[in-house]
Amino acid sequence: MDKNLARRGFLVSGAVVGAGALVSACTSNAPAAAPSSAAPQVASAGTDNDKPGDKVVIGFSAPAADHGWIAAITKNAQEAAKQYPDVEFKPVEPTNDINQQISAVESLIQAGVDVLVILPNDGEQLNQVARKTMDAGIPVVNLDRVFPDKLSYRTWIGGDNYGMGVAAGHHIGKTLKDKGVTNPVILEIQGIATLPLTQDRSKGFADALKTYGFSVTAQQDAKFTVESGTQVASNLLQAHKKIDAIWNHDDDQGIGVLAAIKEAGREEFFMVGGAGSANAMRDIQADSGVLKATVTYSPTMASSAIKLARLIAQGKGMSDLLEQQVPQSITLTSETVTKDNATEYLPLGFES
Repeated sequence: MDKNLARRGFLVSGAVVGAGALVSACTSNAPAAAPSSAAPQVASAGTDNDKPGDKVVIGFSAPAADHGWIAAITKNAQEAAKQYPDVEFKPVEPTNDINQQISAVESLIQAGVDVLVILPNDGEQLNQVARKTMDAGIPVVNLDRVFPDKLSYRTWIGGDNYGMGVAAGHHIGKTLKDKGVTNPVILEIQGIATLPLTQDRSKGFADALKTYGFSVTAQQDAKFTVESGTQVASNLLQAHKKIDAIWNHDDDQGIGVLAAIKEAGREEFFMVGGAGSANAMRDIQADSGVLKATVTYSPTMASSAIKLARLIAQGKGMSDLLEQQVPQSITLTSETVTKDNATEYLPLGFES
């Protein structure tokens, strides 16, 4: 068998792995014993594919960890790789420079890694080097920020931005309906308004609210930073003397949002966060402030990307599926974390 064809998914042999163990971690459907931000442990009741197989060298590239979620991506990938004695994890220096990331990926091609897991700084700008990787016979597992050319990756795994908005919209809509609130003042604090991911989140939010007869009263972006979160929240609080609910897209910037709310002494509304940080979940557990829920966009997807890369390189599939190959695309579910289930999700949270 041609090894390159096998690992790219055209020819597959061998046993198949438990999709439940692999995918449930990245969809945040099950609790994990791992510490916060760490990858969930391989299930002890796993299939034969959890046993050591052919040695696999997994190259890894991601942006610099200047954000809690990005930091957790790299940490989860590292921890997942450590779980397998047949995996050699070969990361390159994280960077936010497009040209440097391109050079780093080219170095992994030259090193002859068996498979590449990459979270690109920009999918479009990294598309060519990803295609070069695939053309070299090295399958690419595209993590979250998608390459526009499907010939540039073997498998994509990432979060559901539209689904985040839907989850937040349903939680806010139902809560307000249950309280008998009519014509509510609902505020939305975005990340970076020009990004497609932000636009998807906002559309999902608006679509879900519409099913309850509600709409967003005011919307402003906070650039995914604590500082901007504080400033934007302060402005919105001053502009609206009465608020019923707020959705903040990002728990990292949410630290600033909550600081502004505390400073203003406002507590007549409730807030839903986004991404699922451990900080937010602890606040939700404590139930001592306005933050009552967060919707996940879990960095555990990096753990699953490593698991998928190992399967692809070893020519294996997923046992809960009838097909003999790892799927070409996996979109994760956005879960809603509240006081009732925060304990279950906390081990999968990341530190802001």
